[in-house]
Amino acid sequence: MKSIQRRLSLGLISVMVIVGLVLAQTSLWLFEMGLQRYLESGLRNDSENLLVALVRGPNGVQLDEQRLSPAYQRPFSGHYFRIDFSDTHWRSRSLWDQELPQLPHVGLKGNLQLGPEGQQLLVLRSDYKRFGQSISISVAQDYTPVRESFRLMRQVGLVLGVAALLMILVLQRVTVRRALRPLETAREQIAQLQQGQRSQLDTLVPVELEPLVAQINHLLAHTEDSLKRSRNALGNLGHALKTPLAVLLSAASSEQLKDHPQLAKLLREQLEQVQQRLNRELNRARLAGETLPGALFDCDGELPGLLATLNMIHGEHLALSCHVRPGLQLPWDREDLLELLGNLLDNACKWADAEVVLRIDEVADGFRLSVEDDGPGIPENQRDQVFSRGTRLDEQTQGHGLGLGIVRDIVEVWGGVLQLQESELGGLKVVIELPRRQG
Repeated sequence: MKSIQRRLSLGLISVMVIVGLVLAQTSLWLFEMGLQRYLESGLRNDSENLLVALVRGPNGVQLDEQRLSPAYQRPFSGHYFRIDFSDTHWRSRSLWDQELPQLPHVGLKGNLQLGPEGQQLLVLRSDYKRFGQSISISVAQDYTPVRESFRLMRQVGLVLGVAALLMILVLQRVTVRRALRPLETAREQIAQLQQGQRSQLDTLVPVELEPLVAQINHLLAHTEDSLKRSRNALGNLGHALKTPLAVLLSAASSEQLKDHPQLAKLLREQLEQVQQRLNRELNRARLAGETLPGALFDCDGELPGLLATLNMIHGEHLALSCHVRPGLQLPWDREDLLELLGNLLDNACKWADAEVVLRIDEVADGFRLSVEDDGPGIPENQRDQVFSRGTRLDEQTQGHGLGLGIVRDIVEVWGGVLQLQESELGGLKVVIELPRRQG
């Protein structure tokens, strides 16, 4: 969810920066063009006033200085003109000892420098016909104050634009976070589903998420129902097959096959293998694994009853102890964990002399389960053979192999690791490391 917020924020930031730069440059360009058109109209008016100031005199065309603006008389006043006709030209006194260049073409031109202060001039050339002569009038205005004001305005606009952008970014981040809050809540609830802390998603969500939540809840209910029906069907199948197998085993040991000992032995071996394989595959198929959400194993509520049952089965001489943090809940299916712990503890009780210890610890990467006893154990050189590929567990060290098959299957389904070690009590220690289920 944070990555989505980050991508949305970066995308919005990029779009706003690009759009802001384009709008700023476009606005500045339009403002400058409008200002130049405004100044051009003033220069054109000055040019026409100069044309009117041209009068016919005794010596031909002359300039009536009484009609000129006083700005043309003051040196470097910022207003200048140049009049070209025939082979001569006149210029304003405001040019002092400078010369205003004649533009090669009619129109407006900027960024011409003049005077010791480097005034930036905006020059307009206009051509006229007066008194039968071609007259070219160039008028200029100092553009420096306008450019300075424009530069100051651009800086102020930049500061205001950056401040506005930062404010917009803060507002859009708050808006995006509020808009994605229902998704974040749904993500947290899905994580709780996977960790077994709930069985369905809350239906009080925005209208846009209602179809998604409804479909997920429907899928969860369908999955749970399918798993329950599958377990019931497998249980019925197991019961249906166990009775014929028991009859066949009984028939293989009957007096009728007494005269055929080899055939009876062969039938018993094959039927026992079928029965063991059937039990294992049925147990393996019924594992819930991580498909059933909302499943939690409450250690405080389940373990005391399990230990009491084992004590009743194996006798009161055994001391069964449990070391588990109070309130610990394991995020796996209750039936599967009862199957796993029941097989481990039952196997340890069969071979223990007086003591069996169960430990469940929560570690950084998940959970560690260990069951150890003070029985004979398994020699180190034979431990690897217990889980070798293609080896039947019930043919290994007697007793310890019987309950480890389904335990191994459950651990494999959960992506865990099972190890056989030597216990400090003198017997076998079975250690299971289960990874934490990720939300």
